[in-house]
Amino acid sequence: MPLYQYRCEECGHEFEEMHSVSAALPECPECESESVKRLITTAPTIAKGALAHPGDGRRATKEQLRDKWAEESPKLRAKMRDKLGDDVVNSIPSLNMPIDPDS
Repeated sequence: MPLYQYRCEECGHEFEEMHSVSAALPECPECESESVKRLITTAPTIAKGALAHPGDGRRATKEQLRDKWAEESPKLRAKMRDKLGDDVVNSIPSLNMPIDPDS
């Protein structure tokens, strides 16, 4: 079930409630007013490519991170080469280091 944040329009108290999407708005726990407003605190993001988390989302093993870097660095190198040229990309040491599978 999603966790929602609310602010009471009567007393200004902010609180959190966990309930289904279709549930009615809760009362304020401080003044019991029904005049509450849901706050938008975060927005979902869809991460792709190098921004996507390896592994299960937030925690990744060293091997998963290494695999993700090995997958994404050639794509990054190609994009940079298209925009900046071979000379500039070849002068960036971190893009030209071999990926050591034993480190």
